[in-house]
Amino acid sequence: MKLFGTDGVRGKAGDFLDAITVLKLAKAAGIYFRKHSTTKKILVGKDTRRSGYMIENALVSGLTAVGYDVIQIGPMPTPAIAYLTESMRCDAGIMISASHNPYEDNGIKFFDNHGDKLNTDCEEAIEAIFNDSELMQTEQVTGRNIGASKRIDDVIGRYIVSIKSSFPRDLNLSGMRIVLDCANGAAYKVGPTILQELGADVIVVNNKPDGFNINEDCGAMHPEYIGKIVREYRADIGLALDGDADRLVIIDEKGEVVDGDKLIGALCNYLNEQKLLKGNGCVATVMSNKALEDYLSSKGIELFRSNVGDKYVLEVMKEKGINFGGEQSGHIIFSDTAKTGDGLASSLQVLALILKSGKKASEVLNPFELYPQILHNMKVTEKIPLDKIKGLEEILKPIREKGIRDLIRYSGTENKIRLLLEGKNKKEVEDAMETLKSFFKKVL
Repeated sequence: MKLFGTDGVRGKAGDFLDAITVLKLAKAAGIYFRKHSTTKKILVGKDTRRSGYMIENALVSGLTAVGYDVIQIGPMPTPAIAYLTESMRCDAGIMISASHNPYEDNGIKFFDNHGDKLNTDCEEAIEAIFNDSELMQTEQVTGRNIGASKRIDDVIGRYIVSIKSSFPRDLNLSGMRIVLDCANGAAYKVGPTILQELGADVIVVNNKPDGFNINEDCGAMHPEYIGKIVREYRADIGLALDGDADRLVIIDEKGEVVDGDKLIGALCNYLNEQKLLKGNGCVATVMSNKALEDYLSSKGIELFRSNVGDKYVLEVMKEKGINFGGEQSGHIIFSDTAKTGDGLASSLQVLALILKSGKKASEVLNPFELYPQILHNMKVTEKIPLDKIKGLEEILKPIREKGIRDLIRYSGTENKIRLLLEGKNKKEVEDAMETLKSFFKKVL
């Protein structure tokens, strides 16, 4: 059974992710973490989905069955679990969330004792244990060795202090009117508290989760919702989080969504000017617009690219000794502050940038123009390896000679091929895409 995807284990709650599967997964993870255990404690948090109750209880059962004590902290952002796992000296942390997905889905993300997401090798090791029925049976414990669980409700304060400490001490948010969309998710308590304690006038929306309304027509997936509210209340900025608050989308004072690549560029240049950028570089994914690369290059900053997924961004950041990176989708990583994408930590850095610039959000977060980019998805009958497709290189050669960047890859979950082209001349990009679509229609 294949469990792990690009970001932990994710699927329809009660179907792929049912109680029995979760219990087995918890036992397998517990057996794996136990090899290097120092505290015999694992932290468990969740977002606001109704299915979180089922999954949380199954996780507790599986972990205690192999001797772990479990600390349950209830609804908290994913980056809070990463931070608290290390802060509370736990062997591991587990977040129950399907991020920006609808309420029907749920997921399980694992963090090691340093608060880092598990790499592929660790995930494969857990999956191997999961599929070893004999080992799963023999590694269960009995008697006094069975673990216990307890719920702690006051750790929210630790995370709030940690996020607030990342905001420059010489600044405050007094006089700023901010619209915050919590997506009816995990940040519905902590988000408003942080902004209000820093002095902002906060208009909070979608902070009444009912177990089913997480991400529903709101949050980072639907930022147009608070665009209207920003205009109506004449706010300085809008902040839209997703269900587990690891993603951030910015809406400027005009009510318009700020492009993710432009946001990365503006923040990276800000860090560089403040002499806070390490490694003289930035990490983005293969999906980021080349205009970002050219903009950073003009500032003397090198752009490195990773695979799609914030954990891959972080891997390249560590490899290159860089403390800033992100995805155009809104996962922004300030590794000096957070172990993973953190919508609230990123929000404070954006607000600091605006305050220090003395400009409006629409000015300071629009540092360059994007190159025309076209993304097209095509259904395929078979995922033939790209290097085995005859004629592909011959088709791409003249496209690349025109300075057009291409990214061709298969979907990891569907029978689809994803075609991305970008270049400075829109007509050339459009013509090249028609050529590619026609080619793949014939061969796939």
